[in-house]
Amino acid sequence: MTARESRLEGERPPPVAAPGAPKKPTMADVARHAGVSLKTVSRVVNQEPHVRAPLQARVQAAISALGYRRNEAAARLARGATMLTLGLVMENISNEFYARLAAAVEAASAQHEALVVFGSYEESPDKERMLIESMYARGVDSLIVVPSAADHSWLAEHASLTTVFVDRVPLGLESMADAVLLDDVRGGRAATEHLLARGHRRIALISDDDGLSSVHDRASGYRTALRSAGLALDESLVVRGVFDPGQVAYEVGRLLDLPDPPTALFATNNRAAIGILHALRARPERPAYVGFDDFALADVFNPGVTVVRYDVTSLAGSAVDLLLNPSPEPRRVKVPVELVARGSGELPPG
Repeated sequence: MTARESRLEGERPPPVAAPGAPKKPTMADVARHAGVSLKTVSRVVNQEPHVRAPLQARVQAAISALGYRRNEAAARLARGATMLTLGLVMENISNEFYARLAAAVEAASAQHEALVVFGSYEESPDKERMLIESMYARGVDSLIVVPSAADHSWLAEHASLTTVFVDRVPLGLESMADAVLLDDVRGGRAATEHLLARGHRRIALISDDDGLSSVHDRASGYRTALRSAGLALDESLVVRGVFDPGQVAYEVGRLLDLPDPPTALFATNNRAAIGILHALRARPERPAYVGFDDFALADVFNPGVTVVRYDVTSLAGSAVDLLLNPSPEPRRVKVPVELVARGSGELPPG
């Protein structure tokens, strides 16, 4: 049976959930609980007329007791609306990474005749939850989520909705969720080793939220590279919790004003890399720097910005493939990264 045929039968595909997670209640379960026929439940759920009030009350009581929710996607398909709907929840659509991801998810979904609806939670876990709850209530067929650093264990109550996480592992669901991730540890290590190979020994790390698995893993790669080179981690060169280019520019200035300043910088995302560019415009120093994530015009600066790059099309395509080919067992897909040398990461120690 195909994914679409399974929906026509009125059931969602197998959920991405922990083994032993409770099964989603069906109309047949409601009928048994209420002691009525399946047709009666269907008429109540679909708000058809001429259902006697006592029967309707029994069905509604059973629906409440079991936590049954109508599968809106199946209802749409039964009415002849064949397009699947995928929800995409991201951090901030104004960030180039998320804009590229949204476009890539749309392109991958179009190949399967699926429509994408998306929302941006603007770094607010409360808004993230509201968006996910809203998409669930409106009957999207599946969800792709770039999770915040907040705990996501509450999503277990929506185990019936096939969900794939992208770029980060959700806190609270680490062992039970499908995820498509970048090879962040390798990327962080490659960036740092690239700078070490150019003779740098004081390499600063500039990152945002340590609670995000992607940031944690990139920093882990940085530490591993230093350790392999026989260098101790200098905490005075580690900047955490900076979220916009202005904050980054301030911290870069502070680092370069240290008595023993860094000669190289590693930024764990594109916003931090842009912040470094802002800071260096007003500085005489020319430290080497590498950014994680490519961004527009990175190759036209002088020098061009050396970055750790990846294929966002592969990231999005893998997520859509997991959604359309669900499995009861959690899966991980790791998208490779590559270092692209353009000049900024090749500057020697000053």
